[in-house]
Amino acid sequence: MLDVNKELRGLVSEDGAVQDRRIYWDQEIFELELERIFARSWLFLTHESQIPNPGDFFTTYMGQDRVIVARAADGTVKAFVNSCAHRGNQVCYADSGNVRSFVCNYHGWAYGLDGSLAGVPLEKEAYYGEINKSELGLIPARVESYRGFLFGTFDPQAPSLPEYLAEMAWYLDSFMAVPGGAELLGPPIKVRIKANWKFFAENFIGDWYHVGWTHAAGCTVIGGVTAAVKGNVRPAPGYQISTNFGHGFNAAFLPDGSVPSLHQGEIERRYAEWVKSREKVIAQELGEWRSKLYNAVWDATIFPNCSFLRGIDTWKVWQVRGPRELEVWTWTLVEKEMPDDLKEMIRHTNEKTFGAAGLLEGDDGENMEGNTWTAEGYITRKRPLYAGMGRGHERSHPALPGLLNTDQATSELAHRRFLKFWSQMICAESWDEIIEAQHRLAATAPSPRSDEDRAAAMGK
Repeated sequence: MLDVNKELRGLVSEDGAVQDRRIYWDQEIFELELERIFARSWLFLTHESQIPNPGDFFTTYMGQDRVIVARAADGTVKAFVNSCAHRGNQVCYADSGNVRSFVCNYHGWAYGLDGSLAGVPLEKEAYYGEINKSELGLIPARVESYRGFLFGTFDPQAPSLPEYLAEMAWYLDSFMAVPGGAELLGPPIKVRIKANWKFFAENFIGDWYHVGWTHAAGCTVIGGVTAAVKGNVRPAPGYQISTNFGHGFNAAFLPDGSVPSLHQGEIERRYAEWVKSREKVIAQELGEWRSKLYNAVWDATIFPNCSFLRGIDTWKVWQVRGPRELEVWTWTLVEKEMPDDLKEMIRHTNEKTFGAAGLLEGDDGENMEGNTWTAEGYITRKRPLYAGMGRGHERSHPALPGLLNTDQATSELAHRRFLKFWSQMICAESWDEIIEAQHRLAATAPSPRSDEDRAAAMGK
């Protein structure tokens, strides 16, 4: 077992800028992630729109634990481990559907929509009526919803979901709190990639640096703000934002009033009109800042393994399959009240960019595999990695929560804070320790940068 004081605390530097490559490679560290990150964090499960009726279910993972998410008869949502209490078989093999109960195909043990053990064949004859069914239900997880987005945790001591989302919830409202709310179009596309999950989470949390280089060809096709950074000729415009508990994102604001689309003509015009009409409503209900954020290009991660893009509206979960392999699950993010043809336009754009054979997905997969598998070399693994871009230039903001780089979106502020929180969770024995560490971190946040300081930093 790795020693906390001698080894674990040295895996990531105090400010998160330097990382030991073993965190992306070692099986022992991965096993600790399963225990201290995936068994304790709030993990995205599905959206309520995917299980609207009693009996509807969706099977997913929390770390490497198979999980069933089900709408119970009373309308509440339950989640429980997909493994029979008898001999451990997987109870449900379907990805989704509607049932009255879940029945293990090994011996016929039946479980209710709440995970409780409802029936045992030959209960009186073979068990002599002595089996205590109340103690043999499926292992439950806590489930909470944030504006229809369902998350689960196995840890009874974890803070509530709104507390865990922290300042990130304020930002999520810019597109989740629109009239009617947001939803996901499924089922998710699933792709296996031989890479460490954290590289993808970091990439989505704020890596505009790679966009102009890795995706140079794609930038030309997509246009807009992405084309402006092609070839890394200039930093990306906008802000990079990091919040407590490791969440973060970039926001590149769009002065032309339209998010990127691979469609043209009448449907794109109608989409631009939709966005403009919603901006006004959001400005009235949530204020000007979140109205600006609504019509911005985002790349974001909710710690630990849920990421999304606004603009190209993709929603992803990095399902871990070991330290060097993951399965990428991809949904399409839309607004519930959108006309169906606009939803389909967004779905097509998502599939063409971040689907299994998407314009941008392949670029990222190749890079993440390269990031991971170079560490196969003994000497290579001795060299730490560096994410120090923009270090010392982050500030708090008088109107926007969290810690920000407001000079440009090309920064590694969010990477560092993501990795720092990863380190805190790996080292901490309890949520009390984790929360105390977050309080200490918040107390050291720099003051808001003045307009004069910002102008000097930008060379103006």
